[in-house]
Amino acid sequence: MKVDNLEQGYFGIGIQNGKTPENLGVLWRSAQNMGASFIFTIGKRYAKQACDTHKATGAMPYFHYENFDEFYKMLPKGAMLVGVELDDRSVALETFVHPKNCVYLLGAEDHGLPKVAIEKSHHLIKFNTTLSVNVAVAGSIVMYDRNAKS
Repeated sequence: MKVDNLEQGYFGIGIQNGKTPENLGVLWRSAQNMGASFIFTIGKRYAKQACDTHKATGAMPYFHYENFDEFYKMLPKGAMLVGVELDDRSVALETFVHPKNCVYLLGAEDHGLPKVAIEKSHHLIKFNTTLSVNVAVAGSIVMYDRNAKS
């Protein structure tokens, strides 16, 4: 499946209540390589990441939100919120059609996305696995899939 007019679209990616600072740095580096328009965190905030060797936070907009409600109010107009979560309502990434303009939201490996984030997501996607994967790996796979389908 292809994404329609993806070259005119945009996407951002971020983590809510990330577990480790290393995951953020790896995700930021992947986001920069995969063409993300912006990156963000919700909740716990981390300092500069040593594993962000490309210095993505200086190369693209980085936003921090204190909580999900603050984040949700600031979603870009017309952007779809895509939650990455193992949930009965989630669609397999292999068949998912990425919205032209969207924001991907990941949760920490140990807790996943909070209930409110799951309920307010326009789409939920999951991987064909029985166990959760590292959050930086999950985000990188989603961005790769988006690019591969464009």
